[in-house]
Amino acid sequence: MQIALHRLSLISLICIFLVVLAGSVVRMTGSGMGCPDWPKCFGYYVPPTSIQTLTWSEDRDFSSGNIIIYEDGLLVAKSDFRSSESFDPENWEPYTKHDYATFNATHTWVEFINRLLGAFTGLPVLALFICSLFYLKRDPVITVSAFGGVVLLAFEAWLGKTVVDGNLIPHQITYHMFGALALVALFTFIVLRTKPQGLSFRAKRDNSIVKLGIAAIVLILIQILLGTGVREEVDAIGKANLLASPDWIEELSVRFKIHRTFSLAVLAVFLAFAVKVIRGRTISTWPRILIGSVFLEILFGMGLAYLDLPGPLQPLHLLFAFFNFAIVLGILLSYLQKTVR
Repeated sequence: MQIALHRLSLISLICIFLVVLAGSVVRMTGSGMGCPDWPKCFGYYVPPTSIQTLTWSEDRDFSSGNIIIYEDGLLVAKSDFRSSESFDPENWEPYTKHDYATFNATHTWVEFINRLLGAFTGLPVLALFICSLFYLKRDPVITVSAFGGVVLLAFEAWLGKTVVDGNLIPHQITYHMFGALALVALFTFIVLRTKPQGLSFRAKRDNSIVKLGIAAIVLILIQILLGTGVREEVDAIGKANLLASPDWIEELSVRFKIHRTFSLAVLAVFLAFAVKVIRGRTISTWPRILIGSVFLEILFGMGLAYLDLPGPLQPLHLLFAFFNFAIVLGILLSYLQKTVR
């Protein structure tokens, strides 16, 4: 049972990373409103591929909840009906949650795939909780943590709905991302808790490693928060059509300079933590991976700043930030578990 729990928690963690990657691609491509409603997409379980599906036409079957774009607005079918020769407004009601009425097939399917990944993630998370019930007497912490994963994932789904209903309110997107960070932390903990053999450390605990690990986690969270703020500013500049300007970086606030400079502090603390761990334990693979990963994250960030925001680097920059957070947390938790004062 423990092996099954470990595998399910690992699958759940990987799925969370995939959802983070997909969500970043959604934001990179501007596909956040590709589906203007939730959980359906334009009122369909499988989204449309052409504008004709969202255009009223005569002698056509519509189902309750189907959405059309009509006179630069969204209309929702009140019930099932077949259209006549002329448009009958009695069959429709305005979509009132927002006024975004644009269809782009690419954006729609990018957002839809993101939602599919989110829904798929619910399967191993739910299976993990069900299996953990059989482990309740042996280790109730796993069961409680697995239940927390189900609740937090449901909350993230609800928060995703509010993001769409609010037409991508910036701060709600930030909350949504930090909810994903909480899921990464929770499933990292469960992965380690269910692992038959943890990482091997020396018997005596070095408090400097603990302090550096905590500092690294705090710094990466601050850096992600700063980066999210910079991303919001970039989105605003993009809406103002200023990204094509050679001096668009000058439009960013001081937050960008803080984020850029703060990366040096993050690098220094991460390196110090990794080196300390390498010296204080018999297995050194993960801290070495951490060193390479944090350099890649900063390299991608430099590419974003100085190469005019190349698309592929945006999701990679965020993904590696999440990955580094998980590695530090995992090493720190294992260290606390496997060492004694």
